[in-house]
Amino acid sequence: MSKKYLVLTVSLLLFSGCSELTKENYDKIKTGMHYDEVVQLIGKPEECSDTLGLSSCKWKNGKADVKISFISNQVTLISGRQLK
Repeated sequence: MSKKYLVLTVSLLLFSGCSELTKENYDKIKTGMHYDEVVQLIGKPEECSDTLGLSSCKWKNGKADVKISFISNQVTLISGRQLK
């Protein structure tokens, strides 16, 4: 096997099935949790926006997505769809 294909194969194995954005982990997120606890459960968000102390972050994995609002780095609102 050439080095190029070996690198590609290893990369695919590392990234496939390693998403932390699962229904099981989503169900563990509770109002009042700290931002860092959420990141430990489902990984870093793809994007966040901040407005006057209110942060809104999004996580995606294929068709599944989660949106969480934080005030003072604590979860205040959680929504998700198509999680498995």
